Amino acid sequence: MTTRSKRTAICSATVALVIFFVCLQFAELEPRATTFVTQIGELVAASFALACTVLAVRRTSARQRLAWLSMAVGCLGWVLGTLYWAYFGLVEQQMPHYGSIADFGFLALPVGAWLAAVFVPTSRHGRIGLRILLDGVIAGTSLFVVLWVVVLSELLTAGGVTGAAFALSIAYPVADTAVVTMALLLLARARPGRRLVMSLVAAAFVVIGTTDTAFIFVSAGALSFSNVIVVGWATGMYLIGVAALCTPATPPPPVEPLRHTPPARSLWLPYLPVPFAFAVAIADTHLWSSDPVLTPVFGAGAVLACAALVRQFLLLAENRRLLTAVAEMALLDPLTELANRTLFNDRLAHSIDLRGRTGAAVGVLVADLDDFKLVNDSLGHSAGDELLRSVGRRIQSVVRPGDTVARLGGDEFAILVEDAPAVADQIAERIVQSMNEPFVIDGREVDVRVSVGLATATAETNVGAEELFKRADLAMYSAKRAHAGTRSFTPDMRQDATELDLPSHRQRTGRHHGVARIEFVADLRRAVEEGELSLVYQPKVDLATWSAVGVEALIRWPHPRFGLLEPADFLQLVRENGLMEPLTDFVLDRALTDAAGWCEAGMAMPVSVNVSAPSLDDEDLPARVLAALAGRGLSPRMLTVEITEDVLVSSVSRARTVLDHMRDAGVRVAIDDFGSGYAAMTYLHELQVDELKLDRQFVKPILHDERAASIVLSVVHLANEFGLECVAEGVEDRATAERLKTYGCGIAQGHFFSRPVTAQAIKLGRGPVAPADVVATTTATRPSWA
Repeated sequence: MTTRSKRTAICSATVALVIFFVCLQFAELEPRATTFVTQIGELVAASFALACTVLAVRRTSARQRLAWLSMAVGCLGWVLGTLYWAYFGLVEQQMPHYGSIADFGFLALPVGAWLAAVFVPTSRHGRIGLRILLDGVIAGTSLFVVLWVVVLSELLTAGGVTGAAFALSIAYPVADTAVVTMALLLLARARPGRRLVMSLVAAAFVVIGTTDTAFIFVSAGALSFSNVIVVGWATGMYLIGVAALCTPATPPPPVEPLRHTPPARSLWLPYLPVPFAFAVAIADTHLWSSDPVLTPVFGAGAVLACAALVRQFLLLAENRRLLTAVAEMALLDPLTELANRTLFNDRLAHSIDLRGRTGAAVGVLVADLDDFKLVNDSLGHSAGDELLRSVGRRIQSVVRPGDTVARLGGDEFAILVEDAPAVADQIAERIVQSMNEPFVIDGREVDVRVSVGLATATAETNVGAEELFKRADLAMYSAKRAHAGTRSFTPDMRQDATELDLPSHRQRTGRHHGVARIEFVADLRRAVEEGELSLVYQPKVDLATWSAVGVEALIRWPHPRFGLLEPADFLQLVRENGLMEPLTDFVLDRALTDAAGWCEAGMAMPVSVNVSAPSLDDEDLPARVLAALAGRGLSPRMLTVEITEDVLVSSVSRARTVLDHMRDAGVRVAIDDFGSGYAAMTYLHELQVDELKLDRQFVKPILHDERAASIVLSVVHLANEFGLECVAEGVEDRATAERLKTYGCGIAQGHFFSRPVTAQAIKLGRGPVAPADVVATTTATRPSWA
């Protein structure tokens, strides 16, 4: 049932109820016509409630379905009772006697509501529903005692009510009060956003209970029947139907008591009427007489005592379970439900003590996810949490039952292996291999790599628990720096622990040079904030004319101590320390400034800039980019924004909106490193782009690798089919360029054409063209900066 259909049904029922009320209150009808309107009106309201509850049964599932099934059975009983009542009123032309079969049908509704309260999904423990039922019995019985002593005893005695009518006079107020109490208790436990249904149900039984009480007065006191009573019943049934229509198809997840503490009012609310019941009963002078009409008070007292006793037993059992659960949760990670650091350290210390007595080897593995911060930034923290849970389950699936798996915090896990070093090595390899299969998070495939460090203590190794863990931690950082997957601890890792490996600097000097990691990150942050980085530009060459048609901006860091650093030296730290967005803004600003300078020198050269995933979540990005272009007098066609294909964005729909705004203004959009990650086809399908840039890992081997050549050819054909420009990266020789040209690839870039050059070199050139060995076959001339 659609939302529009629900609104139509509610509005129609509301109009019918109002017409029903107006007809009874203001229309001057004959007695027979009045009887007809009251019977049909109540029957329509009851049928509406029954139809809505049946619809709720069909739309819901599990415990929520059982709850609405109980309500539907109760509504069916009410419909049957109304039909019986209508038969007597319309056919026999008299009201059925009090205590007829119809009254038992009406009582089916509160009984169904009791069962529904038991089935309502409030906790993973079914005893919560039973406790709410007992709460309703306690409150209902207490209020009945008050009502009986103050009003009902004298009223029923004076009216001569006996037998079934007497029992019904007791049953109605007890049942209605119990249901109202249970509804209020469930309402108190409901979370925000889930309280509408319970509010409607509580209101329905407040109206029905009040109406039943009025009916008892009328029946017992031989008073004239008021049409307002029928309106009250119809209104109550109408509210039940609306509650059923408002029930969501998907039930709320069961609430764990440890994580969702019920409000304090839900604890004392059931007992609120109890002291009043005792006070009224004790103050009544007739209580101590032998009058049989006061027997219900003693019966109610017995029920009240039994219900309170059972409820206390349930509370004691629940408290014991909670204490046990709290003790367990103190040693478990709440996100993954693995062991936490406290439990891991305790078991590690115990294993080290046992090794001292038995000589059994102990191994510690520390595993850390690579680029996990990128997942949080791209997909959001909820997706990151789900990924951590999935990683924990996958690690558990590859270790032995006796091994301890713990989450230490963040994206760091630890595994305790009480066995020979060779076994620990095997488990470390299995953990790394288990991550080869991508994870599915929010419908997306996410590739995850893990770095594992291993340290073992044998009978010959005199090492404590803290030192053993520290060694495994050092080995993990060594594996992460070397992208080695897994490494075992060696003594030389201690010196490397405080150093950052700089690949390009080591290649230039032939030696391993390190820099303190903390100092290096501080230098990096200052360089980004103060604009101490620089850009170079890699030309993009048209393979048909061998002339440059644009350039790609590449970041460099002229470090005062370590020389010119390339992105591989620091980009990972940029991501880990939340500097990607300011770095993107810096590159965009500097590249557009350089492009404006080229235009002033008569060298209109379009520039491509990589945009980070978090930037694509910023809906203000198009306005800033277009303002930056306009402020420099540049056409939007002078800029291409490149999306790195191996980086996920948190919201594809929001990224599409951001990119579409820029494309509508004339800015081009490209997918960079196409084929290197896990979002290729998703981006191609979801985002409107102008250009595909083939990753160099496919382009470089096409002359001798048939599979790589087939992939490149297929992507080129795919790009042409979509009307996209295809750019091949990493072209190192002429043969590769010629092969790409025969494939139909239009543009290429790489060292064959030119190494990255400065903005000043482009400004002084006369148009970037092909390298020297192509000049002989073309009319182009080699630029001074190439």
